[in-house]
Amino acid sequence: MAHRTEHRRHPNGSAVADPLLLQKALTGLDVGVYVTDEQERIVAVNPHAEELLARSAAFLVGRNAHDLLHRGAGGTPLPRAQCQLMKVFRRGRGSHGGSKWFMRGDGTLLPVVWLVTPYELADGSTGVAVLFHERAAEQSEALGAVESGDHVAALAALADSLSLISATTTVLTSSLEMAEALRRLVRLVLPRLADWAVVDLVDEDGDLQRVAVTHYRDGQHVRVEELEGPLPAVPPDSVMPLSRVLMGAPVTRLSSRDYTDPLDSDMAVVQRRLFEATGMRSAIAAPLRGRGGEVLGVLTLGRSGQRRDFDSTEITLVDDIAHQAGLALDYEQQRRVAEAMQRYLLPQLPRVPGVDLEARYHPAPQSSRVGGDWYDAFVLPDGTLTLVLGDVMGHDLRSAARMAEVRSMLRAFAWDRESSPAEIVSRLDRALATIGIPTMATLVFARLVRTAAGSWTLSWTNAGHPPPLLLTPDGGARFLDHGSDLLVGPDPLTDRHTAGVALEPSSTVVLYTDGLVESATHSIDAGLAALRRHAVDLVRGPLTDLCRGLIERVRPSDNDDDVALLALRVADGRTSTASGEDAGPR
Repeated sequence: MAHRTEHRRHPNGSAVADPLLLQKALTGLDVGVYVTDEQERIVAVNPHAEELLARSAAFLVGRNAHDLLHRGAGGTPLPRAQCQLMKVFRRGRGSHGGSKWFMRGDGTLLPVVWLVTPYELADGSTGVAVLFHERAAEQSEALGAVESGDHVAALAALADSLSLISATTTVLTSSLEMAEALRRLVRLVLPRLADWAVVDLVDEDGDLQRVAVTHYRDGQHVRVEELEGPLPAVPPDSVMPLSRVLMGAPVTRLSSRDYTDPLDSDMAVVQRRLFEATGMRSAIAAPLRGRGGEVLGVLTLGRSGQRRDFDSTEITLVDDIAHQAGLALDYEQQRRVAEAMQRYLLPQLPRVPGVDLEARYHPAPQSSRVGGDWYDAFVLPDGTLTLVLGDVMGHDLRSAARMAEVRSMLRAFAWDRESSPAEIVSRLDRALATIGIPTMATLVFARLVRTAAGSWTLSWTNAGHPPPLLLTPDGGARFLDHGSDLLVGPDPLTDRHTAGVALEPSSTVVLYTDGLVESATHSIDAGLAALRRHAVDLVRGPLTDLCRGLIERVRPSDNDDDVALLALRVADGRTSTASGEDAGPR
């Protein structure tokens, strides 16, 4: 199950813009705004546009903007080749104009002053934001030109703000580590909004760290490391501006005047030194809040020299940016916790005479969503080696926790009584339904048994998972694709089947999750073919080289899913091997 980042879609199939953009950037604007995707479909619209166009957002979203709205004088439909807005749209550059009419929902025409600016959507594609204002039709041409010029200037300022929010969203939702994303965010806002930027974060232990102090000077972003580092604790009774923001106050103005004697904390002393060192004349501090409202840090922007103080529009814009940064931080913290949980639960592989075991776990790329991939291997009292490799649906801390629950229940059922793989996974189906854990997962549950004659038999059940790959010493390779059943979760009464195969001496079996073979750029069949081809090339080497080589050669370059891999090799009958000292999770 490749769990790739999904974006909400309108029922008619169009992509829906980032909800933060809709709620924060667009809602409060006193001009009409609609955003379109690369196919000219409207993906977001603000309340003022609904009012001006006499149409609801539910009606507008998903429809072609040109066909629905753009008209010539007298309401005549415009061919795309004659529509100035469409010409601008195709060039991919910003522009503005005043001789345009939009068709309203009541059948009347709305004369508009408009401005178009490119806008990067949440899925990484580029559309446009169209900002428009009603043009008074009864005014003279000269007065109309003056009014149009004033409105275009105002629209241009708003478009610049939208462009900044778009760039901010792109940086914060990229695959960068959060530290680098914050550094890039600072470079976006300087010098556009300020000369100085300071980022303070609360770490996992609750301590406060000043992680970035950047100054824009002589056309360059200069990091001032001597002002960074650990910060004092904030007393709960402190009334200093930054302290209040850290304790939950909204975006707040601050200046050096706030940090004159008497100072009420060591933090206030640090802030006074900051103002002295930077020469900031005015500043604003915006909280970085997580989804639950907790403050994860503060973004401070400051102006020095003769730059004017921040106005209310700029303060709102900074608050929007800080809001997005806070959500990204919250997500990053959850990702780290979930990844740590996954790694903690991955077992040390047991030593089994006559069997080599090797495993790998590779998390998804930085800042991608955490998955529920896992492997497990343990020996039962009768000497049976039990192997599990699975993938719980979802990419968050809840999914990681459910992975842990499924892993623990499978271990318990395997130890409880001697049962076939199908019977054990069927018990898991019923248990999940009985205790009300809404979980869906794919997995392979296998048992490796040594016969009295010294050979090996592998039996397994497959719950909707990619098939194990069997490699034989003569260079043969085939997928064990018989006996695949429904994934775990949807139906507690599903029939499950156990399949089996006798393993020749020196045979190798590879279990893996779909992140190894699935890609947005090729089919699953192509991924499986690549896995088999490379496995045949690598199988004659040590098992460690096989696992490492499969990760390096087969894992797609555009992979955004985590990968778990578990491989076993039975002895050639003449020697008895055991898993090496370095057999734990990697």
